[in-house]
Amino acid sequence: MDESRCQDFFLRPGQTLHRRYEALRAFFLDRRPLPEVAQAYGYRYGTLRNLVAEFRARCHEGQVPPFSPNPGGDGRAATAPLCRLLGPSPLSWPTVANSA
Repeated sequence: MDESRCQDFFLRPGQTLHRRYEALRAFFLDRRPLPEVAQAYGYRYGTLRNLVAEFRARCHEGQVPPFSPNPGGDGRAATAPLCRLLGPSPLSWPTVANSA
């Protein structure tokens, strides 16, 4: 069975948020170099670098990335599994409830 159309859905996403998701996933999970990811997903290097920095900041602040649903309604439920890859446990990050 030819799966090329199914593979294209992931390799060549058509929608902006899907493309952003796949680019960030390629960088953080596949550990692909930023210039390679930028070229593969049609971003300029500087633009993708800014998206990575914004994603890291939002994640470290416990905010849900713009392409993630928020099923828990508290701003942390959809983010926690992704953020565990980037550093210390989300439970140790400052939040409105436990910040000074």
